[in-house]
Amino acid sequence: MSLTLTKRVVRSGTYALHMLNSPSRIDLLELDIDLRLNDLWREASEVTDWSLEVMAAFMRAAYGKGYCDALTEASPGSLCHDHGYRVPARPQAAAPRSL
Repeated sequence: MSLTLTKRVVRSGTYALHMLNSPSRIDLLELDIDLRLNDLWREASEVTDWSLEVMAAFMRAAYGKGYCDALTEASPGSLCHDHGYRVPARPQAAAPRSL
C-alpha cells in the first residue's frame, strides 16, 4: 500500500465537512470503533502484499478485539447506549437439569 493511500480519508466528497457540522449516530459509532481499532489500522497500513489470508486474519483480529472490548466494558452495553442504540437483551441461561 502506498503512502498516498494511507493519507486519504475513508469517504471522499463532503464527508469531512458533514462530520464537522452534523455527524449522524452511525458516523459517531464508526469513529468510536475506528479509535478502538487504531492498532489494527496502523498495522494494516504497513501491509504491502494483501491476500485473502491476510484480509481474513485482520477480520478475525477485529472481531476478537470487539469481543474482548465487550467483555471488559465497565458497564455492559455502554457502546450501544452511548450511541443511542438499544442494548440487546442477554438470552436467558438454561436452567441446569437435575440428575
